[in-house]
Amino acid sequence: MYYQKNRAYTTRTKTYTKTPPDNLLLVVVAFIVVFGIMAVFSASAPKAIGLGENPLSFTLKQLVWLIAGVFGAWFFSKFDYRKLKSFAGMLALFVLITLALVKFSPLGVTVNEAKRWLVIGPLQFQPSEMAKPALVLYFATLFSKDCTIIDSRKYPFYFIFACMLLLIYMQPNLSMIILLLMTSLAMYYVAGGSAKIIAGAFGLGALAVATTIRGYQLQRIKVWWNPFSDALGAGYNIIQSMVAFSSGGFFGVGFGNSKQKLSWLPEGHTDFIFAIIGEEFGFLGCFFLVCLFGVFLHRGFVIAKKCPDMFGKLLAVGITFSICFQAFTNMSVASSFVPATGIPLPFVSYGGSSLFVSLCMIGVLINISKKRVQRIVHYVQ
Repeated sequence: MYYQKNRAYTTRTKTYTKTPPDNLLLVVVAFIVVFGIMAVFSASAPKAIGLGENPLSFTLKQLVWLIAGVFGAWFFSKFDYRKLKSFAGMLALFVLITLALVKFSPLGVTVNEAKRWLVIGPLQFQPSEMAKPALVLYFATLFSKDCTIIDSRKYPFYFIFACMLLLIYMQPNLSMIILLLMTSLAMYYVAGGSAKIIAGAFGLGALAVATTIRGYQLQRIKVWWNPFSDALGAGYNIIQSMVAFSSGGFFGVGFGNSKQKLSWLPEGHTDFIFAIIGEEFGFLGCFFLVCLFGVFLHRGFVIAKKCPDMFGKLLAVGITFSICFQAFTNMSVASSFVPATGIPLPFVSYGGSSLFVSLCMIGVLINISKKRVQRIVHYVQ
């Protein structure tokens, strides 16, 4: 811009640069992971001893997956997230194949009346956990250009997604189906989707659950209303979880001093690990963990808001929502706010495939945070 007499000549320039990764997000995830390793050690040691194994056996297995997950997070934090779009179809097909192997091949293993695990040599993992990043990447690719539902080009995507949900339902794993559907609706809404379509999807989903719910799932709902109606059966875990929270009080009984983990709470190192945390660390420990996930949720949405492209925004929202919704569901189950589901607490519960997949998703989120574009205006006079 030029100014007339007695005015300085001023040039205004604009440059764009990549920002550093979101360090607060890294710190929060590190705290949750360390907290989780401590909780797994405390909750799993009695079970390992009861099985005649080293008290550290579960913890060491979790550490192996942690190392693999850290490497995966590092890799995806360096890999340009925009290049992931070309892998969306391949990842979805891979997950679909592994889910089919769980159901229709001898490689599938049944644990606690649910056939969810795939065993290949020494490797055992849950393909349904991989469905989370597959769906997030799938729908980020699908809705990054437009959020139109009725589109013939998107029908193959819908078909593969429906097959994934069907195979997960057959395991059975209703909680994972709810997580995947809620994540897809959240991503659709952020992409600019219609609120009427979302409301209709909720209605259809509720109707589908009501018409396809199985006997043991209906029993869980009944027991949730009154756990003492089947105190030694379906209501047992809920009752013992409540005992753990009440024993912990405000400050907790101290790290390693839980009594409920001594065979009273069978799934204390997996689905109900939040109850063991409540007993040993009390209300303060639970509140600290909830706050960590709250900060994680905030940072994830901030990263999504500042991302310059829709594909990255949807990826960030999908990753953040899926992890935090899963954490909220697990903690709600342990504290009896919702009926029991077999869903782990991200980064905390014992389970290698969940930890590995979650850390890889964090790597993608970190990569998106580095790709934020910041406008800088220089004034030269």
